[in-house]
Amino acid sequence: MKEKEVKHNVLKNSLEDIMADRFARYSKYIIQERALPDARDGLKPVQRRILYAMYEDGNTYNKPYHKSAKTVGNVIGNYHPHGDSSVYDAMVRMSQNWKITNPLIDMQGNNGSIDDDPAAAMRYTEARLARISDFLLQDIDKDTVEWAPNFSDEKMEPTVLPARFPNLLVNGITGIAAGYATNIPPHNLNEVIQASIYRISHPDCSLEELMQFVKGPDFPTGGIVMGLDGIKQAFQTGRGRVLIRSKVEVVPLRTIKQIIIHEIPYEVIKSNLVKKIDEIRLNKKIDGILDVRDESDRTGLRIVVDLKKDSNDEQILNYLYKNTDLQISYNYNVIAIVNKAPVQMSLAMMLDAFISHREDVVIRRSKFDLKTKKERAHILEGLIKAVSVMDEIIHIIRKSKDKSHAKKNLIERFDFTEKQAEAIVVMRLYRLTNTDVKELKAEFKQLQCDIAELEKIIRDKSELHKVMVEELEKVNAEFNTPRLSKIVHEVKEIVIDEKAMISKEECMITVTRDGYIKRVSMRSFNASSDSMTQRKDTDSLVCYGASHTLQTLIFFTNRGTYGYIPVYQIEEAKWKDLGGHISNYIKMDSSEKIIAAYVLDAFKTGVHVVSASRHGMIKRTELKEFEVSRSNKTMTCMKIGGMDEMISVSLSYKPDDQVILVSEQGYGLMYPVEQIPLVSNKSKGVKAMNLAKDDCVASICIRKNRDEQVLISTTTLSLKRMKQLEIAPLNRPAKGNRICKLVKSNPNVIFNLQMVDLNTKIEIYTDEILTFEAKEISLMNAQSTFSMPYGKVESFEWICPLENVLDGSWVKQEDFKQPSLFEEDNA
Repeated sequence: MKEKEVKHNVLKNSLEDIMADRFARYSKYIIQERALPDARDGLKPVQRRILYAMYEDGNTYNKPYHKSAKTVGNVIGNYHPHGDSSVYDAMVRMSQNWKITNPLIDMQGNNGSIDDDPAAAMRYTEARLARISDFLLQDIDKDTVEWAPNFSDEKMEPTVLPARFPNLLVNGITGIAAGYATNIPPHNLNEVIQASIYRISHPDCSLEELMQFVKGPDFPTGGIVMGLDGIKQAFQTGRGRVLIRSKVEVVPLRTIKQIIIHEIPYEVIKSNLVKKIDEIRLNKKIDGILDVRDESDRTGLRIVVDLKKDSNDEQILNYLYKNTDLQISYNYNVIAIVNKAPVQMSLAMMLDAFISHREDVVIRRSKFDLKTKKERAHILEGLIKAVSVMDEIIHIIRKSKDKSHAKKNLIERFDFTEKQAEAIVVMRLYRLTNTDVKELKAEFKQLQCDIAELEKIIRDKSELHKVMVEELEKVNAEFNTPRLSKIVHEVKEIVIDEKAMISKEECMITVTRDGYIKRVSMRSFNASSDSMTQRKDTDSLVCYGASHTLQTLIFFTNRGTYGYIPVYQIEEAKWKDLGGHISNYIKMDSSEKIIAAYVLDAFKTGVHVVSASRHGMIKRTELKEFEVSRSNKTMTCMKIGGMDEMISVSLSYKPDDQVILVSEQGYGLMYPVEQIPLVSNKSKGVKAMNLAKDDCVASICIRKNRDEQVLISTTTLSLKRMKQLEIAPLNRPAKGNRICKLVKSNPNVIFNLQMVDLNTKIEIYTDEILTFEAKEISLMNAQSTFSMPYGKVESFEWICPLENVLDGSWVKQEDFKQPSLFEEDNA
């Protein structure tokens, strides 16, 4: 037996073409059939199917509730073959009066809450159509809309609802499709209907005229909507941004003040808002908040924030507006389906889409009614004619064999039509009474008037519009909806003086080379100050010292960058804790190591920052240049080459300050700080000193007092105290003179340079904490070698006190001579 040949139909396409084709189909389906609303009735397909399924099941506003599970089953089984949760979620949202100003579904039972609590399961809740939904579905059985087969081709479903009011604007909607998203806020029902009526009468009216009626969005949760320009832009282009602020009042009581929040922004979860405010209170990000309570009940929303009696309530409110959802921005993105395609729509376009739809619905309804009434009039005409010859008709019927024979005889004898003959043979005898004959004639007369009216509506557009206006006015009268959201034309700027809300608290600050910082209360420090603060094994402490919460910590890194953090923002920790990394507050590269830090009250004039690099560059910049509007990352303060690094940062206050530099190989010099040009942060600087090929700058310091002495340390903790006179006063740049005697058997590399007086306290960490005063170190001349009071130490940490930047505003800037930025360095 011959084997049957099998033909294979193989399509050869590139993966790119296949994916493009499939994704295009998917995108079209998502856009048209799932995520975006129709501009005519403002509904997504799932919402439309839910409403129609409930209407079809008789689950209307004037009848008893049905179980939600029954409705969900009807929708899934007949129209929407998707998961039950997607249908029930859409059904629940249409019933929530904090999401929709005019809910379309009346649900009985737990349908969720503004705290984002989920609704009860569908088997527990009951629902029916709301009264307003009747105006979306009215006349759907009069051939007013197009119908399409359902997914199984067993039933027909409406492609749009007749919609007697502009639901797209009134209830708004959100949705995300492939490549498109829509975000339309709710608007006031009465305002939108009045605008629709005006647009019908004035089809070419301007946006300004329409905005006399539609003031802006009207959210079901109320609030204050700020920004007329944003509203106008949204109404004009379909895109715009407005701010929504909570409605609050400040109530002074005998011992405290209270901020009472009555309304919150749209779609803000109340419980999350309360939690966020409480976190601000617990973390002490602002001072003055005592307690936060949610006192909402069935009578309305109420959140109470207790404040200290003497607190600045305006500043606290502004902080909460900026840092919580007490104020949010809302972005209009009006996209809806028009003629099966997504369109960005203005206010006028949305109204026009609704008006055009209503024109089509009213004409189709009028044609349907006209046809029905003409058929009825035709029947009445036959009945009235039959009454006048009823005796003969009875005689003919009695002589006929059956009903069909009787109808045939009546048609042949009196020229009745098929329908008239049918009506006559089934007519009951009581209709022959005098009263019923009069009723037939009165009904016929009324039908003639109705037919004339319907023909006029179909023929005359002005009559059509008159009917549309009457129906809109009926909806307007039925649902009196007061405006909930207040419109404010100007956006109120939030001005926050954060320091005004922070209480001044003394504290200790620690800064490590790897970037770990912490704020320690004086109580914790005093209890543990005899022990070393916690740090990683490979890390070292750069400095620590006293500060307070109203100051700012500024730090400098070896890569020529700097950053600053308000002290109150630094996380509080115990003295023995590691602390948090600076990257928790501002962006910092992992290669950056901190070399110096200061605390300051303000970026004042009169203070100059002098910084030097290892390869001999130096620069001077005014402290006020370091302040920026947004400090969220480390910024450049000295341009550093790839093989170089910044090694020291000092402060200068007076024109007669002297800068002292020492190199690793033991050369030192001193010259006036005025010899360093005053430049911006981004500059590289000028040459600080002439260095030998294998030498580098070890450290610099600023001499502010002629009575101070110089303390020098090496990498093995060899120490030496010198008088200032031992440092050669030269002009920049110079090699300098040797400040120590070379000992070949014990070579030393200079590590640190510090200005001290006799009582200056020095603190060094080795295996233990070494604390001594400067006068304990031997005073030597330049020709002397170093002393080793603690023996040779392999590793140690030289801890500098955290210096407070003084107020330098008393220094006259003209006292500083400003060297040319192009000054040539002497070889």
